[in-house]
Amino acid sequence: MEYIYSALLLHKAKKKIDEASVTKILEAAGVKVESARVKALVAALEGVDIEKAIEKSAIAPVAAAVKEEKEEKPKKSAEEEKKEETKAAAGLGALFG
Repeated sequence: MEYIYSALLLHKAKKKIDEASVTKILEAAGVKVESARVKALVAALEGVDIEKAIEKSAIAPVAAAVKEEKEEKPKKSAEEEKKEETKAAAGLGALFG
């Protein structure tokens, strides 16, 4: 995870994400650097629009929550709701004896 964070930090600082920069950040953080992982990260991020990726990842949970909220749940009758409230109250009463 720290490898990704180093790339995000470089991106935020508007610096080039290259092997030397990622390695330097990881070493400064006290991480034992694996050069193969650094190379893989830099290669994987080549040509990726990080801003779009961040936006997409930030929007996805929100979109899922909105979709879930929009889905109609079966309506309960007033009688069913009253029964549930009574059960909940009885459960609370048991806590306080």
